[in-house]
Amino acid sequence: MAQDDLLMPVPLPPLAQEGLGESFHLIKLWEEPNPKATLAAIAPGLRFIATGVPILTEGMSYPITAAFLARFPKLELVANLGVGYDNIDIAACAARGVVVTNTPDVLTEETADTAFGLLLCVIRQFPQADRYLREGKWLKTAFPLTASLRDRTMGIVGLGRIGRAIARRGEAFGLKIAYHGRKAQADAPWPFYERLEDMARACDILMVSTPGGPATRNLIDAPILDALGPQGVLINIARGSVVDEPALIAALREGRILSAGLDVFAGEPEIPAELVAMDHVVLLPHVGSASHATRDAMSALVVDNAVAFAAGRGPVTPVAETPWPLHAKAAH
Repeated sequence: MAQDDLLMPVPLPPLAQEGLGESFHLIKLWEEPNPKATLAAIAPGLRFIATGVPILTEGMSYPITAAFLARFPKLELVANLGVGYDNIDIAACAARGVVVTNTPDVLTEETADTAFGLLLCVIRQFPQADRYLREGKWLKTAFPLTASLRDRTMGIVGLGRIGRAIARRGEAFGLKIAYHGRKAQADAPWPFYERLEDMARACDILMVSTPGGPATRNLIDAPILDALGPQGVLINIARGSVVDEPALIAALREGRILSAGLDVFAGEPEIPAELVAMDHVVLLPHVGSASHATRDAMSALVVDNAVAFAAGRGPVTPVAETPWPLHAKAAH
Protein backbone atom coordinates (compact mmCIF):
# COMPACT_ATOMS: atom_id res chain seq x y z
CA MET A 1 0.00 0.00 0.00
CA ALA A 2 1.47 3.35 -1.04
CA GLN A 3 2.31 5.78 1.75
CA ASP A 4 0.99 9.35 1.78
CA ASP A 5 3.49 12.07 0.96
CA LEU A 6 4.60 14.27 3.85
CA LEU A 7 6.55 17.41 3.03
CA MET A 8 9.35 18.36 5.43
CA PRO A 9 10.67 21.77 4.28
CA VAL A 10 13.41 21.90 6.94
CA PRO A 11 15.31 19.14 8.80
CA LEU A 12 13.54 18.05 11.96
CA PRO A 13 15.54 16.07 14.56
CA PRO A 14 16.50 12.49 13.59
CA LEU A 15 13.90 10.92 15.90
CA ALA A 16 11.12 12.88 14.19
CA GLN A 17 12.41 12.02 10.73
CA GLU A 18 12.66 8.33 11.59
CA GLY A 19 9.21 8.19 13.17
CA LEU A 20 7.50 10.04 10.33
CA GLY A 21 9.39 7.97 7.78
CA GLU A 22 7.76 4.81 9.11
CA SER A 23 4.26 6.04 8.24
CA PHE A 24 4.77 8.48 5.37
CA HIS A 25 6.79 8.96 2.22
CA LEU A 26 9.03 11.78 3.40
CA ILE A 27 9.90 14.54 0.99
CA LYS A 28 12.93 16.31 2.48
CA LEU A 29 12.84 19.56 0.58
CA TRP A 30 16.36 20.67 1.61
CA GLU A 31 17.75 17.52 -0.03
CA GLU A 32 15.88 17.90 -3.30
CA PRO A 33 18.06 18.91 -6.27
CA ASN A 34 15.24 21.08 -7.66
CA PRO A 35 12.92 22.12 -4.80
CA LYS A 36 10.66 24.23 -7.05
CA ALA A 37 10.04 21.31 -9.38
CA THR A 38 9.40 18.99 -6.44
CA LEU A 39 6.84 21.36 -4.93
CA ALA A 40 5.10 21.73 -8.28
CA ALA A 41 4.89 17.95 -8.67
CA ILE A 42 3.45 17.22 -5.20
CA ALA A 43 1.27 20.33 -4.79
CA PRO A 44 -2.01 18.97 -6.25
CA GLY A 45 -2.30 16.06 -3.82
CA LEU A 46 -0.23 16.98 -0.76
CA ARG A 47 -2.12 16.60 2.53
CA PHE A 48 0.58 16.75 5.23
CA ILE A 49 3.49 19.03 6.19
CA ALA A 50 5.84 18.71 9.18
CA THR A 51 8.02 21.70 10.05
CA GLY A 52 9.60 23.64 12.91
CA VAL A 53 11.21 26.91 13.94
CA PRO A 54 14.86 27.56 12.96
CA ILE A 55 16.33 26.87 16.41
CA LEU A 56 14.95 23.31 16.15
CA THR A 57 15.73 22.72 12.47
CA GLU A 58 19.50 23.14 12.17
CA GLY A 59 19.05 26.88 11.79
CA MET A 60 17.05 26.53 8.57
CA SER A 61 13.96 28.68 8.10
CA TYR A 62 10.98 28.02 5.83
CA PRO A 63 7.98 30.16 6.84
CA ILE A 64 4.60 28.64 6.06
CA THR A 65 3.02 31.73 4.51
CA ALA A 66 -0.41 32.27 2.99
CA ALA A 67 1.14 32.24 -0.49
CA PHE A 68 2.88 28.94 0.26
CA LEU A 69 -0.33 27.37 1.61
CA ALA A 70 -2.25 28.44 -1.48
CA ARG A 71 -0.15 26.05 -3.57
CA PHE A 72 -1.64 23.00 -1.84
CA PRO A 73 -5.41 22.73 -2.39
CA LYS A 74 -5.72 19.44 -0.48
CA LEU A 75 -3.49 20.31 2.48
CA GLU A 76 -5.02 19.19 5.79
CA LEU A 77 -2.29 19.31 8.45
CA VAL A 78 0.81 21.30 9.41
CA ALA A 79 2.54 19.53 12.31
CA ASN A 80 4.94 21.95 13.98
CA LEU A 81 7.89 21.10 16.20
CA GLY A 82 7.85 23.59 19.08
CA VAL A 83 5.24 25.13 21.33
CA GLY A 84 5.49 28.43 19.44
CA TYR A 85 4.25 28.55 15.86
CA ASP A 86 4.98 32.10 14.69
CA ASN A 87 6.72 30.47 11.70
CA ILE A 88 3.24 29.62 10.38
CA ASP A 89 0.54 31.98 9.09
CA ILE A 90 -2.06 30.65 11.48
CA ALA A 91 -4.87 32.86 10.18
CA ALA A 92 -4.34 31.57 6.64
CA CYS A 93 -4.36 27.98 7.91
CA ALA A 94 -7.60 28.55 9.81
CA ALA A 95 -9.21 30.20 6.79
CA ARG A 96 -8.31 27.23 4.59
CA GLY A 97 -9.38 24.60 7.13
CA VAL A 98 -5.81 23.41 7.67
CA VAL A 99 -5.16 22.04 11.16
CA VAL A 100 -1.96 23.15 12.89
CA THR A 101 -0.46 21.18 15.77
CA ASN A 102 2.37 22.06 18.14
CA THR A 103 4.25 20.32 20.95
CA PRO A 104 3.06 21.75 24.28
CA ASP A 105 3.41 20.27 27.78
CA VAL A 106 6.43 18.09 26.99
CA LEU A 107 8.75 21.13 27.12
CA THR A 108 7.02 23.09 29.89
CA GLU A 109 9.15 22.05 32.84
CA GLU A 110 12.46 22.20 30.95
CA THR A 111 11.75 25.71 29.69
CA ALA A 112 10.59 26.86 33.11
CA ASP A 113 13.82 25.49 34.61
CA THR A 114 15.77 27.50 32.05
CA ALA A 115 13.80 30.65 32.82
CA PHE A 116 14.39 30.38 36.54
CA GLY A 117 18.02 29.40 36.10
CA LEU A 118 18.47 32.47 33.94
CA LEU A 119 16.84 34.62 36.61
CA LEU A 120 19.18 33.28 39.30
CA CYS A 121 22.19 33.87 37.06
CA VAL A 122 21.13 37.45 36.38
CA ILE A 123 20.38 38.36 39.99
CA ARG A 124 23.37 36.61 41.60
CA GLN A 125 25.73 37.00 38.60
CA PHE A 126 26.83 33.36 38.65
CA PRO A 127 28.28 33.38 35.10
CA GLN A 128 30.27 36.51 35.93
CA ALA A 129 31.51 34.90 39.15
CA ASP A 130 32.62 31.83 37.19
CA ARG A 131 34.60 34.02 34.76
CA TYR A 132 36.06 35.97 37.71
CA LEU A 133 37.42 32.78 39.26
CA ARG A 134 38.77 31.38 35.97
CA GLU A 135 40.59 34.62 35.23
CA GLY A 136 42.45 34.39 38.55
CA LYS A 137 40.86 37.52 40.02
CA TRP A 138 39.75 35.75 43.21
CA LEU A 139 43.43 35.47 44.16
CA LYS A 140 43.48 39.25 44.48
CA THR A 141 40.09 40.10 45.98
CA ALA A 142 36.63 38.68 46.63
CA PHE A 143 33.92 38.82 43.97
CA PRO A 144 31.67 41.89 44.44
CA LEU A 145 28.36 41.57 46.27
CA THR A 146 25.30 41.09 44.08
CA ALA A 147 21.59 41.86 44.07
CA SER A 148 19.19 39.42 45.76
CA LEU A 149 15.92 37.62 45.07
CA ARG A 150 14.69 38.54 48.53
CA ASP A 151 11.58 40.74 48.71
CA ARG A 152 11.06 40.85 44.95
CA THR A 153 7.88 40.62 42.91
CA MET A 154 7.88 38.77 39.59
CA GLY A 155 5.41 39.85 36.94
CA ILE A 156 4.79 37.17 34.31
CA VAL A 157 3.86 38.28 30.81
CA GLY A 158 1.80 35.38 29.45
CA LEU A 159 0.40 32.94 32.01
CA GLY A 160 0.26 29.85 29.83
CA ARG A 161 1.64 26.44 30.71
CA ILE A 162 5.21 27.69 30.92
CA GLY A 163 4.21 30.89 32.73
CA ARG A 164 2.40 28.88 35.40
CA ALA A 165 5.38 26.55 35.83
CA ILE A 166 7.61 29.59 36.31
CA ALA A 167 5.14 31.02 38.84
CA ARG A 168 5.29 27.81 40.90
CA ARG A 169 9.08 28.03 40.97
CA GLY A 170 8.91 31.68 41.93
CA GLU A 171 6.63 30.94 44.88
CA ALA A 172 8.99 28.21 46.06
CA PHE A 173 11.75 30.85 46.15
CA GLY A 174 9.57 33.25 48.13
CA LEU A 175 8.72 35.64 45.31
CA LYS A 176 5.43 37.48 45.05
CA ILE A 177 3.74 36.72 41.71
CA ALA A 178 1.58 38.81 39.39
CA TYR A 179 0.61 38.31 35.76
CA HIS A 180 -0.55 40.06 32.61
CA GLY A 181 -2.29 38.53 29.60
CA ARG A 182 -5.24 38.91 27.29
CA LYS A 183 -7.65 38.30 30.16
CA ALA A 184 -7.77 37.25 33.80
CA GLN A 185 -7.78 33.50 34.45
CA ALA A 186 -10.40 32.38 36.95
CA ASP A 187 -8.23 29.63 38.44
CA ALA A 188 -5.06 31.75 38.78
CA PRO A 189 -4.43 32.72 42.41
CA TRP A 190 -2.17 35.67 41.59
CA PRO A 191 -3.04 39.35 40.96
CA PHE A 192 -3.92 40.14 37.33
CA TYR A 193 -2.95 43.37 35.63
CA GLU A 194 -4.91 44.41 32.58
CA ARG A 195 -2.29 47.01 31.64
CA LEU A 196 1.25 45.71 31.23
CA GLU A 197 2.75 49.06 32.19
CA ASP A 198 0.94 48.95 35.54
CA MET A 199 2.34 45.50 36.27
CA ALA A 200 5.84 46.53 35.26
CA ARG A 201 5.61 49.44 37.69
CA ALA A 202 4.46 47.10 40.49
CA CYS A 203 7.22 44.52 39.86
CA ASP A 204 10.99 44.38 39.81
CA ILE A 205 11.27 41.18 37.75
CA LEU A 206 9.53 41.03 34.38
CA MET A 207 9.38 37.45 33.08
CA VAL A 208 8.35 37.20 29.42
CA SER A 209 6.70 33.91 28.39
CA THR A 210 4.09 35.10 25.91
CA PRO A 211 3.77 33.76 22.34
CA GLY A 212 5.57 35.56 19.54
CA GLY A 213 4.03 36.90 16.34
CA PRO A 214 2.61 40.24 15.17
CA ALA A 215 0.31 40.67 18.18
CA THR A 216 3.22 40.79 20.65
CA ARG A 217 5.95 42.39 18.50
CA ASN A 218 7.93 44.91 20.58
CA LEU A 219 5.45 44.49 23.45
CA ILE A 220 8.30 45.19 25.87
CA ASP A 221 9.27 48.69 24.77
CA ALA A 222 10.84 51.78 26.33
CA PRO A 223 7.79 52.80 28.43
CA ILE A 224 7.51 49.29 29.88
CA LEU A 225 11.22 49.21 30.71
CA ASP A 226 11.01 52.64 32.32
CA ALA A 227 8.07 51.42 34.41
CA LEU A 228 10.15 48.41 35.50
CA GLY A 229 12.71 50.81 36.90
CA PRO A 230 16.40 50.96 37.87
CA GLN A 231 16.27 47.88 40.12
CA GLY A 232 14.26 45.92 37.57
CA VAL A 233 15.32 42.76 35.77
CA LEU A 234 13.98 41.56 32.43
CA ILE A 235 14.00 37.83 31.58
CA ASN A 236 12.90 36.71 28.11
CA ILE A 237 12.45 33.02 27.24
CA ALA A 238 9.60 33.63 24.78
CA ARG A 239 10.55 35.09 21.39
CA GLY A 240 13.09 37.79 20.57
CA SER A 241 10.44 39.71 18.66
CA VAL A 242 8.53 40.43 21.88
CA VAL A 243 11.25 42.81 23.13
CA ASP A 244 12.26 46.06 21.44
CA GLU A 245 15.99 45.30 21.41
CA PRO A 246 17.25 48.86 20.72
CA ALA A 247 15.07 50.12 23.58
CA LEU A 248 16.41 47.38 25.86
CA ILE A 249 20.02 48.14 24.94
CA ALA A 250 19.46 51.83 25.69
CA ALA A 251 17.80 51.06 29.05
CA LEU A 252 20.66 48.75 30.06
CA ARG A 253 23.33 51.21 28.94
CA GLU A 254 21.72 54.12 30.76
CA GLY A 255 20.96 52.17 33.96
CA ARG A 256 17.21 52.57 33.59
CA ILE A 257 16.90 48.87 34.43
CA LEU A 258 19.35 46.79 36.46
CA SER A 259 19.98 43.84 34.16
CA ALA A 260 18.52 41.34 31.73
CA GLY A 261 18.65 37.63 30.96
CA LEU A 262 17.88 36.63 27.39
CA ASP A 263 17.50 33.19 25.83
CA VAL A 264 15.98 34.56 22.61
CA PHE A 265 16.83 37.40 20.23
CA ALA A 266 15.14 39.21 17.36
CA GLY A 267 17.71 38.20 14.73
CA GLU A 268 19.11 35.04 16.27
CA PRO A 269 21.65 33.56 15.93
CA GLU A 270 22.98 37.05 15.15
CA ILE A 271 23.15 38.96 18.45
CA PRO A 272 23.57 42.73 18.80
CA ALA A 273 27.20 43.52 19.60
CA GLU A 274 26.04 45.98 22.25
CA LEU A 275 24.44 43.16 24.26
CA VAL A 276 27.47 40.89 23.89
CA ALA A 277 29.71 43.67 25.21
CA MET A 278 27.63 44.16 28.38
CA ASP A 279 29.03 42.16 31.29
CA HIS A 280 26.00 42.75 33.52
CA VAL A 281 23.58 40.81 31.29
CA VAL A 282 23.34 37.04 30.81
CA LEU A 283 22.85 35.67 27.29
CA LEU A 284 21.96 32.09 26.31
CA PRO A 285 21.81 30.58 22.79
CA HIS A 286 18.08 29.70 22.85
CA VAL A 287 18.46 26.61 25.03
CA GLY A 288 15.05 26.74 26.76
CA SER A 289 14.03 23.19 25.85
CA ALA A 290 17.44 21.97 24.73
CA SER A 291 17.83 18.70 26.59
CA HIS A 292 17.95 15.25 25.01
CA ALA A 293 14.88 14.06 26.90
CA THR A 294 12.73 17.06 26.03
CA ARG A 295 13.69 17.27 22.36
CA ASP A 296 13.00 13.53 22.02
CA ALA A 297 9.57 14.02 23.59
CA MET A 298 8.84 16.93 21.24
CA SER A 299 9.88 14.87 18.23
CA ALA A 300 7.65 11.99 19.36
CA LEU A 301 4.69 14.33 19.71
CA VAL A 302 5.16 15.65 16.16
CA VAL A 303 5.04 12.06 14.94
CA ASP A 304 2.01 11.23 17.10
CA ASN A 305 0.11 14.24 15.74
CA ALA A 306 0.76 13.38 12.10
CA VAL A 307 0.12 9.66 12.45
CA ALA A 308 -3.08 10.08 14.47
CA PHE A 309 -4.43 12.67 12.05
CA ALA A 310 -3.64 10.59 8.96
CA ALA A 311 -5.33 7.58 10.58
CA GLY A 312 -8.54 9.56 11.07
CA ARG A 313 -8.28 9.79 14.85
CA GLY A 314 -7.68 13.54 14.82
CA PRO A 315 -4.62 15.46 16.06
CA VAL A 316 -3.27 15.04 19.58
CA THR A 317 -2.43 18.69 20.24
CA PRO A 318 -4.12 21.09 17.80
CA VAL A 319 -3.50 24.77 18.46
CA ALA A 320 -6.36 26.95 19.67
CA GLU A 321 -6.83 28.73 16.34
CA THR A 322 -7.46 25.45 14.47
CA PRO A 323 -9.42 23.30 16.95
CA TRP A 324 -10.44 19.73 16.25
CA PRO A 325 -13.05 19.00 15.05
CA LEU A 326 -12.54 21.99 12.79
CA HIS A 327 -15.76 23.67 13.90
CA ALA A 328 -15.36 22.94 17.62
CA LYS A 329 -14.87 26.62 18.44
CA ALA A 330 -18.11 27.57 16.71
CA ALA A 331 -19.97 24.83 18.60
CA HIS A 332 -19.27 26.54 21.87
